[in-house]
Amino acid sequence: MTNRSTGMCPFSIVYTKMPNTVLDVTVLPKCKSKSASVLVDNYAEFLANIRAKIQAANDKYKLSADVHRREKLFKPGDLVFVRLKRDRLPVGEYSKLGKKKWGPFSIKSKINDNAYIVDLPEEFNTSHTFNVKDIYAYMPPDEGKAQVYSVDTDNDFSGGE
Repeated sequence: MTNRSTGMCPFSIVYTKMPNTVLDVTVLPKCKSKSASVLVDNYAEFLANIRAKIQAANDKYKLSADVHRREKLFKPGDLVFVRLKRDRLPVGEYSKLGKKKWGPFSIKSKINDNAYIVDLPEEFNTSHTFNVKDIYAYMPPDEGKAQVYSVDTDNDFSGGE
């Protein structure tokens, strides 16, 4: 069965032809056989073509995935909400009807375009590093003033959003 990306079956890619075993001759030390050298050169060229086809297929998949991707960039000091999933909350504190986004908290630093360190209070007892998919920009109320509140951990984590 042929592969969509390479146009060849995996066996023929690995073994350079349809089922008949071929020794792995990509590195032949001090080989004096002309036919073996030609076979090695052909095999190396064959693998280079396969790599190029796979890279072209990956580039095509990336282009189609990037159509739906939105870039979120934050600066240190920006106020954001963070989404805390079930695995980040203490055991027994998760409720599927409970609060999903917490904040606003400030961005402490940027690791890269995909990860940020958020200035969470120590009461959360979880990693301060978040992926951008779990960070939402904070839009202050109409007054234009943002207030950062401390979190009271004596109350349970459930509640409305």
